Amino acid sequence: MVEISKADWKLFRERIPEWQENYMGRLIEEYIKLLKSSGNPSDRFWKLEKRIKRDSKHPGVMIQLEKSEALWDIVTLIRKKVITFKDLDGFSEDLKDSVKELLDRTGGMQNGGNQRK
Repeated sequence: MVEISKADWKLFRERIPEWQENYMGRLIEEYIKLLKSSGNPSDRFWKLEKRIKRDSKHPGVMIQLEKSEALWDIVTLIRKKVITFKDLDGFSEDLKDSVKELLDRTGGMQNGGNQRK
C-alpha cells in the first residue's frame, strides 16, 4: 500500500465537490419520486425527513477530508456508489492499484465498482 501522493491528494480535493454534487442530484431525484408517490402527504413527509436525516451522514453528502484516510474514502465512495472506478481517471496508477487492492481485500468491486446510477 502506498501513501497518497501530493498530486493525487490535490486531485481528490478538487473532484470530491463534483462527486458529491452528482450524488446529491441523484438523491434529489429519489426524493422527488418519493414525494410524487401515492399515500398520505404526512407519511411521505416523514419518510422524506427520515431519508434526508440518514442521507446527510452519507459520504456522498458529507466527508471529512484527511490525507491519511483518502484511499479508504475513495474505496468507500466506490462501495457506496457515489463514484465508479472510472472516476479515478487522471489519478496515478499507484493510487488506482492501491484502491483495487483495498477493494479486493474487502470484498471486491461488486458493491458499486462498475455501475453508475
